[in-house]
Amino acid sequence: MEVKVQQSELSSEIGRLLRKHFGKGPESVFVTVASPYVIIYLRKFLSPIENMLLEDNHTMTVEEIRDKMMRKLNARIIDIIHSVTGLPIKEFYYDWSFENGAGILVGVEEKPEKFFEYNYPNRCDIEAIVDQISAEAEKHPDVTYSHMLNERTLVVVRKGILVEIEKQLIELGFEEALTLAKRKLEKSLLFREKEAIQQYLQKEVAEIFVSWDFAMDKSIIVFILAPNK
Repeated sequence: MEVKVQQSELSSEIGRLLRKHFGKGPESVFVTVASPYVIIYLRKFLSPIENMLLEDNHTMTVEEIRDKMMRKLNARIIDIIHSVTGLPIKEFYYDWSFENGAGILVGVEEKPEKFFEYNYPNRCDIEAIVDQISAEAEKHPDVTYSHMLNERTLVVVRKGILVEIEKQLIELGFEEALTLAKRKLEKSLLFREKEAIQQYLQKEVAEIFVSWDFAMDKSIIVFILAPNK
């Protein structure tokens, strides 16, 4: 199956699944299939009840509800990605931008067939900013690397970022609370550096998403870039 056909079919299947379980699906679903990554970017994905809660400043409540729902849907989404693309997905990440009603779903292939060259301009500077932010939030990553999947999608991967107190919190069952705290902290630091990131990329950053796999001590950051004018 051609990549464009895969992306179109995956967009339809994911939209249908989210509509069924959330009561309202995203208005737009943009899919990038670029082994080892499958990036699913959702736009205008807020239910009326979520809108009401957000208007009353209950952002944490909406995040908690989304996280609980996604834990139930993770396996189904991975199955859909595999059935459409044939890629054996080992890792799955997600994050939301409630201000813009946007979201991201990321699948990472178990045994990638190829790796992207590290060939976009100022890659080292972008990775240095991410390392600095990580050191400020928890610790300097053991490994950082990044891939420009297309003109609008930049993925930054970090490995080895958890400090001992975070590992202990995870072991004690506070994974959800840790996720919510890290999401708020790291995204605030990333947005603080947004102007510098845009200067290095020579592109406007439309969205920033960040998520973690605590078992693997790994994190993925996705920058959605504005289209070229």
